[in-house]
Amino acid sequence: MIDTLATERDERASHANVSILEFPSISGESDRYSAIRETNQRLKQDLRMGRAYQEGRINWITSIFMGAFHVGAIAALFFFSWKNLAVAAIMYFFAINVGIGMAYHRLLTHRGYKVPRWLEYFLTACGTMALEGGPIFWVATHRVHHQNSDQEGDPHTPHEGTWWAHAGWILSGRALHSETALLGRYAPDLTRDRVQVWLSKYHWLPLTIAGFLQVGLGAALSPGHRVLGALGMLLWGTFFRTTLGLHATWLVNSATHMIGSRRFETRDDSRNSWWVALLTGGEGWHNNHHAHPVSARHGLAWYEFDVNYYGIWLMEKVGLAKKVQIAKFDPKNPRPAGV
Repeated sequence: MIDTLATERDERASHANVSILEFPSISGESDRYSAIRETNQRLKQDLRMGRAYQEGRINWITSIFMGAFHVGAIAALFFFSWKNLAVAAIMYFFAINVGIGMAYHRLLTHRGYKVPRWLEYFLTACGTMALEGGPIFWVATHRVHHQNSDQEGDPHTPHEGTWWAHAGWILSGRALHSETALLGRYAPDLTRDRVQVWLSKYHWLPLTIAGFLQVGLGAALSPGHRVLGALGMLLWGTFFRTTLGLHATWLVNSATHMIGSRRFETRDDSRNSWWVALLTGGEGWHNNHHAHPVSARHGLAWYEFDVNYYGIWLMEKVGLAKKVQIAKFDPKNPRPAGV
C-alpha cells in the first residue's frame, strides 16, 4: 500500500508540475524536462522526513508542551493515591492500547481490520488522548517510516542517533505537526474523511475534555480536600499517564530498532522486544510487524503476548471487527511478506 501511495503521489506531482510551472527562458525540450525533474526532486525532498531534512529547527510549541507534561508527571508522584493510579491505568489503556495500538496503528495506518465507521471514530478519538498528534499526522508519519525504514528519509531511525529516534524527531519543527497538509499526501484515505480531518485539526480537544472530567471526579471523590483531590487526579490521569505513554510509544521507534531478536530477515533493523511489548500492549513485536505490516496480530507465537490484538479478536467475536488480517508464514523458514 505504501508503494502504491508513493507512486500515485509522484504521478500527481509530475502532472501538477508540468501544468503550472513556466519556463520562459527554456528553448529545448531536454532543458524543459530537466527543470521538471529538478522540481519533482525538490517536491520529493519536501515529503521526506529525517534529521537531515529538519534543518536544525525546533518546534517550540511541541517542546514546551512536552516539557510541561514531564514536569506534571514528576509532580504527580507527590499526589499518589490508589484511585489516582486506577484512573491513570484506565486512561493509559484507552489512549495507548485502544487509541494508538488498535486504532492509529493497526486500523488506520495498515488497515489490518475493518470496523463500523462510528467505532472507527471512537477508537480514533481515544488515540488523540495520547498526545501523539492527530490521526493524519500519525498515520502519514508511520507510512513514511515503513517506506524508508532505517534509510534516508526515515522520520526516526536510530542511525541518526538514539535520542533522535526516541524523542528528538518529535521536537523538530520541519514536516511534522506543523505540516499536516503536506503529510496528508501519505494519508489520502483519511483526508477524504471529514471526521478524521476534524479529529486531526482538533486532536487536543478529547484530551482537554478528559482533563476537566478528571478534575471534577477528583474533587467529588475527595470531600474536604477537593482542590488537592482534583489536582492529584489531573496530574495522574493526564500528565503522568500521558508522559509514560509517550515514552512507551517512542521506545518502539528507538529500542525496537536496536535491541532484541529477529525472526524475519527484513530490510531494516527492526527487533522483537518483550519488554516494549509489555509497555505498549504488543507493539514491541516490531520485527514481526515490519515483516508482515498488514497483520492485525503482532505477537506471532503463543508466548508473544499481544493485548492490542486480543482487543481486536474480541471485537471480531462480537461482530464489530471484520476482515482481520493475520500473518501467514512457515515457522521453520520464516520470511517477510512478499518474499
